[in-house]
Amino acid sequence: MNISTLVGLVGTIAVCIIGVYTSGGQIGTYVDLPSVLITVVGSYLAVITFSSFSDAITMWKTFGLAFKTRSSNEKAVIVKLLAFSEKARREGLLALEEELEDLDDEFLKKGMRLVVDGTDGAVIRNLLELDLEHIESRHSDKIGVINMWGTVAPGLGMLGTVIGLIAMLLNLDDKSTLGPNMAVALITTLYGAIIANLVCIPIAGKLKTYDASESLVKEMEIEGILSIQAGENTRVLASKLLTYLDPITRNSVEKEMSKD
Repeated sequence: MNISTLVGLVGTIAVCIIGVYTSGGQIGTYVDLPSVLITVVGSYLAVITFSSFSDAITMWKTFGLAFKTRSSNEKAVIVKLLAFSEKARREGLLALEEELEDLDDEFLKKGMRLVVDGTDGAVIRNLLELDLEHIESRHSDKIGVINMWGTVAPGLGMLGTVIGLIAMLLNLDDKSTLGPNMAVALITTLYGAIIANLVCIPIAGKLKTYDASESLVKEMEIEGILSIQAGENTRVLASKLLTYLDPITRNSVEKEMSKD
C-alpha cells in the first residue's frame, strides 16, 4: 500500500468534511442525486465516448495502481548488472544463460538473452528501445483516460449549473423549487471540482511519476546490457549506471560497492 497516496487522498477529503462542519453545514446537504447523475455519471459516459467500454472499465484498475507501492529498486538492478558483467568477463557471455532463469525482470531477461544469443549491439538497442517505447505508450494511454475524466468533469459540473439555473429561473413563482434547483446549480460544480482536483489530477500525476521511474530503470538496463555485450570493464559500467541515480542513492550505492 502506498501510504502517501492514501494519506493525501483521505487527508484532502477529511479537510473538506471538516470545512463543511466548521462552516455550519451538514454532509447530507451536499448529497444530490441529479447532481450525481449529471456530473459523475455524465462525465464517466463522456470518458466512454472518448475511449471505449474496455478502457473506461480498465481505468478503475489503473486507479488502483496509485495505491500500490512501486519500487523500481535501482540499486538491485545495478548490483545484478555488475554481477553479470563480472561473470561475463571471467567466463564468457554464454555463462550468463543459467542466470537468466531466475530473473523476474522480463525486460532485463529479454535483453540479456539477446546478448547471450550473440545479437549485434545495434539490434539489441533498437529492439529494447522499441519495447520501452510501446510500454510508455501503453502507460500514457491509460493515464490519458484518467486525465480525460478530470478534464470533462468540471465541464459537466458547469453544465449542471446551467441546467439548475435555467430550471430555477423558469420557476421563480414556485418557491418550493428554488432550493432544489439552486442545489443542482451549485453542487454539480462542486462535484466536478472534486472529481478533477481531488481524484483525477493527483492520481494521474502519481502514475506519471511511476512511469518515469520505470522508464529510467529500463534505460539504465539498456545501457548496462549493451555495456556487457561490448565487454566493457565492470568499473566503467558501474560509473555509467551510477549517473542514473540521484545523489543520495548514488552515495549509498558507492559506499556499498566500496565495502565489497
